[in-house]
Amino acid sequence: MARSSEKKPEGIMETVKTVVYALAIAAVFRSLFFQPFWIPSGSMKDTLLVGDFLFVNKMAYGYSKYSCPFGLCPIPDRLFGSEPERGDVVVFRHPVSGQDYIKRLIGLPGDKVQVKNGVLFLNGKPQKQEPTAPFIETYEAQGSVGGFPACSNGAVGIGGACEKERAIETLEGGVSHAILNIRDGLGADNTPVFNVPEGHFFFMGDNRDNSIDSRFAQAGGGVGMVPFANLLGRADRVIFSSAGGRMLYFWTWRGDRFFKKID
Repeated sequence: MARSSEKKPEGIMETVKTVVYALAIAAVFRSLFFQPFWIPSGSMKDTLLVGDFLFVNKMAYGYSKYSCPFGLCPIPDRLFGSEPERGDVVVFRHPVSGQDYIKRLIGLPGDKVQVKNGVLFLNGKPQKQEPTAPFIETYEAQGSVGGFPACSNGAVGIGGACEKERAIETLEGGVSHAILNIRDGLGADNTPVFNVPEGHFFFMGDNRDNSIDSRFAQAGGGVGMVPFANLLGRADRVIFSSAGGRMLYFWTWRGDRFFKKID
């Protein structure tokens, strides 16, 4: 019995070491390679749905101080930097609040961006929009927050079909993706011309009437222009998706979204 009690502290220390090593490996993996991200809101519908779970590719654009948790990486500018491309779906650190956002990259440094009557203009040229079948979802509480979607087909009761107008937008450079519209004149369907400064980027959500993005100034709670250093990585693929309030509610899993490519 005496021998057993003498070995007990050693066993505890081994357990502590194992936990410390595991946390260290996880921190390195998260900082250098992939960061997990849950979709909490509907600002990127229908590309991304509330409850989608994905890994952010942190190698895509290189590394900045924000690549580490709490912005602790000792990197003054950007290491192994690679320029993002127009149309990328990007996770970035909000310049003021410090929260992580996910939006689509619309404007590159030097671009002029404007929205007129819901149509996106880049450098004075309208970006092509082709109407397609509406996006339809069930009107119900979504995700852990329990918010309800906005609908273009008026008041919809619980369990009803909530519709949004949908179009395929093709950006300068050839990237095509779906965008949603709830009603004309909502959100920022008409904006001034935004000049994207060097070293910054302009982002918008695909759910255009339900997205706080670069169309709104940081001083007013929006995103504004986002510095290159704040880009955390590119979202390439949905790994898992749950339509319910908890991941463990297996009956709410969306089987068609497992490993779905993000366009």
